Amino acid sequence: MSWTQQQRSILGVVAITSFMATFLISSVNIALPAIEAEFDLDAVTLSWVVTSFLLSTAMFLLPVGRWGDLTGIRRLFKWGVVLFTLASLLCSFAGSGFWLIVFRFVQGIGGALTSTTGPAILVSSFSPQNRGRVLGISVAAVYIGLAMGPFAGGFLTQLMGWRSIFWVSSALGGLTILSAFLFLGSDLAVVAKEERKIDLKGTLFYMVGLLALVYGSARIPDPLGWLLMGGGALALLAFWLFESRSGWPVFNTQLFTRNRLFAFSNLAALINYSATFAIVFLLSLYLQKIQSFSPRQAGSILIAQPVMMALFSPFAGWLSDRVQPRYLASMGMSMCSIGLVAFAFLSQTSPVWLIVALLVWQGLGFAFFSSPNMNTIMSSVEKSQYGQASGSAATMRVVGQMVSMIVATLFFSWLFGAQKVDEVQAPLFLKAMRWAFLSFSAIGIAGIYFSFNRGRINRSEN
Repeated sequence: MSWTQQQRSILGVVAITSFMATFLISSVNIALPAIEAEFDLDAVTLSWVVTSFLLSTAMFLLPVGRWGDLTGIRRLFKWGVVLFTLASLLCSFAGSGFWLIVFRFVQGIGGALTSTTGPAILVSSFSPQNRGRVLGISVAAVYIGLAMGPFAGGFLTQLMGWRSIFWVSSALGGLTILSAFLFLGSDLAVVAKEERKIDLKGTLFYMVGLLALVYGSARIPDPLGWLLMGGGALALLAFWLFESRSGWPVFNTQLFTRNRLFAFSNLAALINYSATFAIVFLLSLYLQKIQSFSPRQAGSILIAQPVMMALFSPFAGWLSDRVQPRYLASMGMSMCSIGLVAFAFLSQTSPVWLIVALLVWQGLGFAFFSSPNMNTIMSSVEKSQYGQASGSAATMRVVGQMVSMIVATLFFSWLFGAQKVDEVQAPLFLKAMRWAFLSFSAIGIAGIYFSFNRGRINRSEN
């Protein structure tokens, strides 16, 4: 069945937006040593340049998903692109590390609006038989952004400084705004006004809990850090209990308690991103500090992983429309876990070909996990729940990315203290990296269970 011009336009706008967000994330990772040098940041504060974006995105994903179901997903998507672009421009003019972190936080809110509503727009615009394919294309755009980010970010940083990354992102955002308002269209129908009830009280526990967990991890081994992390965990538990009893919840806990396919697929996504996101963060520092590569050279090496993701995600999505996705996703998760163990044993003299080979392996594993897993999540709910499902999946991704950064930050804080990365001796840095990757591999192994035991998609019902 051929796609209409409207469908192709919708796919293009969502894919471009997906590309823009991940391009910026991956290019900023390469620029971290330059940002550290300009603002004189220690290792833990430097990690907040990445973490602040993830934190705000995670904090707003769930309420945005529910609000999109009630008021219209296309409308929220458009304004998310606007906010993301304006925040990118502000980042380019940041006068200190503090303001860069603040503007990155604002940027993450815009990211929450687009990443929650994008997949929901796609699955509402295409038939169930084409979902795996279009989601695979959207995921491929994500990975193309990840692929181009390190190379372009390294080139721009070396040629014009790290601020040029945000200039390019702002220009790209302007084009995306124009495309979204021209081609995305309007929401055809939303919930009646009298039914637009939503209880936001529990969301406060969710936001405070995430903030306490992330900030607490940066204060380890200070006792206050452990206290904040414990308090954050309790706040998240309170959020779950509150939402379970609410008549108009932001987060529908019954999707997890009564839908095994949805619950296990989301948990698999959470675990996978928790285990894999910090790879680029750690290897960017490793290649520039330990291997003494320039930003452009480091970016050229790191491109190997997302290139494999971009090449094979559409194929994996297409394949997941024909075979049960859990087999593909479980294979991908297993490949990722094996690769993480191998990363733990990199040394000062590890050859470039070995690093590239591991990145290729890891990228292939992630491609076979991500598209089939997203296809399962979106195919396990009714059409009226697409916004919530998309928001939940995006939340699992971003919270997982945040957990990954928390793990890396914990080892930095434990072993480095208040030192800057360029002041840390190579053996100590390698020790922190080794412990982080071993921890990630253990997390990944746990995810294989949820991925394989999620159950089967019944496409005839969907």
